[in-house]
Amino acid sequence: MKTIAHILSHYTAWIWGLLKVLGVWGVFVISFADSALLGMPIDAIVAAYVYQNRSRFFVYVLLAALGSAIGSIPLYIIGYIGGEKVLRRRISEERFAKIHRSFEEHQFWALMFPGMFPPPMPFKIVVLAAAISEMNFGHFLAAIFLARCVRFFALGLLTLWFGPQIVGLIGGLIKRHVYWVVVFLVAAGLITWLVLKMKKNKSQKQLA
Repeated sequence: MKTIAHILSHYTAWIWGLLKVLGVWGVFVISFADSALLGMPIDAIVAAYVYQNRSRFFVYVLLAALGSAIGSIPLYIIGYIGGEKVLRRRISEERFAKIHRSFEEHQFWALMFPGMFPPPMPFKIVVLAAAISEMNFGHFLAAIFLARCVRFFALGLLTLWFGPQIVGLIGGLIKRHVYWVVVFLVAAGLITWLVLKMKKNKSQKQLA
């Protein structure tokens, strides 16, 4: 246990040392790395940046969202070329079919909604599924960027109100109540889909 703690402390020190060198661009770099297969404490870093310099709140949110979107490109390429085999090895056949079906019906929202939530939401699996479904590349980037804008904006506001310790509290709550988080996601997705469908039907009736 002491060895693990020692490694983690050095890892944390290395990250914060890197952020001092990168300055404002540290948020972008860490967010990029977090999306490109490397697990990084992006929420804690965004919270720390926002708390230390409130005047750059929107800059940090936009840079973190942009880093996440661009950092997802390698996963998109992997998924587009041959990600179905990778994804099938990581999840059950039933879950694969469910994710694939959701992308066939409404790709943009199927990617955007999961992107709004922090871990343990398995977002990289969703990204792979989007690529396997051959989602339009522009729509793919836009969905991730907008989702992360919502996520980091909400995180920033919570940080300003409650301090950077809110990151640990949120993570703990999600882990303990993951079922309700999933229920909320599904409900939010269905409501949005119904609203959009009603608007589409209304516009079609007006044109008829």
